[in-house]
Order: sequence, then structure tokens, then C-alpha cells
Amino acid sequence: MSADRPPAMAPEEESPRHRRYALFVFFLVSVFNYLDRTILAILQVPVKRELGLSDAQLGMLTGLAFALFYATLSLPIARLADRTVRKVVIAVSLVCWCLMTALTGFAASFAMLVLLRIGVAVGEAGSVPAMHSMISDLFPPERRATAISLLGLALPIGTLFGFALGGWLADSLGWRQAFFYIGGAGILLAPLVLLTLREPRRGRYDRVPSDLPTMRQALALLWGLKSFRLLALAGGLNGYVQVAMQAWNAPFYSRSFGMPLGQIAFWLALMNGVGGAIGLYGGGFLADHIGRRWNRGYMLVPGAGVLIVAPVGLLQYLTRDVHVSLACGFVSSACVVFYFAPIISGAHQLVLPRMRALTSAMLVLVVNLMAIGLGPLVTGKISDLLAPTQGTDALRYALASAMGVALVSALLWWRAAHHFVIERHAAIRRGQAAVDALAGAGHGSAMAAETRA
Repeated sequence: MSADRPPAMAPEEESPRHRRYALFVFFLVSVFNYLDRTILAILQVPVKRELGLSDAQLGMLTGLAFALFYATLSLPIARLADRTVRKVVIAVSLVCWCLMTALTGFAASFAMLVLLRIGVAVGEAGSVPAMHSMISDLFPPERRATAISLLGLALPIGTLFGFALGGWLADSLGWRQAFFYIGGAGILLAPLVLLTLREPRRGRYDRVPSDLPTMRQALALLWGLKSFRLLALAGGLNGYVQVAMQAWNAPFYSRSFGMPLGQIAFWLALMNGVGGAIGLYGGGFLADHIGRRWNRGYMLVPGAGVLIVAPVGLLQYLTRDVHVSLACGFVSSACVVFYFAPIISGAHQLVLPRMRALTSAMLVLVVNLMAIGLGPLVTGKISDLLAPTQGTDALRYALASAMGVALVSALLWWRAAHHFVIERHAAIRRGQAAVDALAGAGHGSAMAAETRA
């Protein structure tokens, strides 16, 4: 390396190899993120039986208790990631949520389960925004959706292992040991993150200043983007459908078709693992492929996916033929996750480099409060309300009701596409002008004026 080469460019020769390695490490971390998050979904049958929980309580454990803390704490932790070393934030978060997962094996009451799920949420709140921010500095804009979709493959893989390992360990050793072993294994990844990853230069592929806006400036910029508001709402409703299906599919096949837990675990692992992987990668690939030529493709691809889910999911939950239901479940599991990569890569094209972790955290806040917070809980409440008259079919109809939410999500994705085209090219320039104006004026009026421009 020549002595006159700028220090910021020193890692440039190794960057292609290192960014692939970094993406692989992020993938492993994310696998344990989703594995630890998913394991309760497959283990809720023995947990409910031993601790005497209701469907509403299970919905709170898999949904609201997790989502409230996961979504709200992601904001301050993301702000920390925008200011400090992101790989340290990721490693500390990893240790936290894996430890809480392991301790879930000692839970003796609903209250203890709630506290430990909150602990898992606190840990997982820090990893996703920081990883998204690093990926946007490792990959150019035209490759980010594909990179994020490859990272997103951790969702179906983690879900697959969550269902398969959770079911196998529960059958072999008991549900408590399943939590203990899976949680403990993830902690081993923390040294890999800290010792082998480099921190990429912020804004490396962007032709804008990488100054750090204040929290007030960043939030005002995001609020001023109608496309961001629409895509966040569309993603939240899209996630509502996804998480409701994921959280309640195991009890649905148990109650409606009498399938044993081991068989359910196999089919859900195949459905969410293979089907979800196809959908996650396909959504990111199609968004990048179409988005290069037609900007609104970043919004229309997830819109098309959730639009397909509505009729297919309705058939999945209303048919009396288990084979038809499983086939439809494979299709819906693939299409419902089309949004995962486009929502992040699209949002990152609208903001400044040093507010990307915060932007991802805002999406985590909105999407997860609606998805994880409401999806399982509302579906469980509907099931409880219908149970006196519908019996074992109550959950069937509760899940079918989520397909109406899918249609609303598709409409919002279509509206977001229109505003995304208008705002995408002007957003960064307008945002930087607003930050400069606010810094000069010393108050928020300039920001408000710029974000309305």
C-alpha cells in the first residue's frame, strides 16, 4: 500500500471480500435473532399446557410484550449506533438477547415469561438497525436490496431452525432445555463480531455529507417524507399479516387438523424455511432489478406480494383439506415477506448516511408495534371471542380475518410508490439543506419549511 494513499481508502482493496464476509457474519447473528424470537411460537403448546396460559396471554408473549420494548428501545440504541462503533452495539445486543432466551428455560409463571421476553426484546432492539446501517456503507445503492435480502434469509433459516430444533429438543429433552441450549449457543458469536469485522466508512457510496444530524433534525426530515410515512404504515400492516400467520400456524394445524407437534414442526419449517427464503431473496432481487429501471419498483414489489397473500391465505385457513392448506401456506409464506428488503433499501435512499440506523429503528418501531404488537394479540383475542360459538374453528376464522389487513397493506404500498418516485431524488438534497438551515437559524422553523418544500 502506498504511503500517500488516503487513510479512509486503506481497506478498499479488501472490501469486496470483507463485505461478503461481513454479510455472512451478520447472517449468522440474524439467524439466532429469529431463532430465539421464533422458538416460543412452536413451544407455546407445551408452555400453555404446563403454565395454564390463555390464547390472549400467548398472543401477548409472542406479540405485545416483545414488540413494545423491541420497537421503542430500538430508537435510542440506533442513535447510539449512528454515533459510535456499530459492531460493538451488535455484539453487546447479541449477548443480551441470547442470555435472556437461555434463562426462559427457568420460567415458572406468566409474569416471569413476560419479563424474560422483554429482556430478549431489549437485546434484539440493538442489532438490526446497526447491521442495516453497516450494510448501506458496505454495498452501493443498486445492490443494497439484494444484500439486505441475503441477510433477510436469516428469517426463514432462523424460523426453520426455530421450529425444527425447538420441536425436536422439546420432544427429546423438554421445552425448558430447548430454550437453554438454543440461547446459550448464540453467545458464542459475539467474539466473531468484535474481533473479525471492520467498521466501514460512513457514507462511502453517497455523494452527500456524512454529518450527524440531531435527533430533532432527523425525525423532522423523516416526518416530512410522505413516502416514508406510507411505506412504514404499509410495512406495518404487511408485518401484521406475516406475524399473525407465523405465531398462530402451529396451534391452527393442531386444532383444525389434529396434527401432532413433530409433524407440525416439519411442515412449518418447510413452509417458512424454504418458502420464506424464496420470498425474501425474490423480493430483494426483484426490487433491485426493477428499481434500477423503474424507481417505484421498490414499493410495488412488496405490494404485489401481499396482494397475492390475501386470496391464497384465505383459502389456506378456510379449506377443510389439509394438503390444500399446506400448499397455500407455502405460497403465502413466500409472498408475505417480499417487503423485507425493499422497505429498508428504499427508506435508506431517502435519508442521510448518518441517520440510517435511526431510519431502520423508526421502521422497527412502526412495523413491529403493528406486526408483533398487534398481529398475534388481536388474532388471539378474536379467537377467544369466537371460541364459545365456533369451538376449534375459532382460530381458523381469526386467521382468515388477517387477509383483509393484507388488502389494505397492498393499497398503501401502491400509494407509497407514487410518492417515492417524487421524493427519492430530492430527499437527500432537501434534508441536507434543512439541517444547514436549522444549524444557522438555531430553531426548528427552517427544518419545517424545508421538509414541506
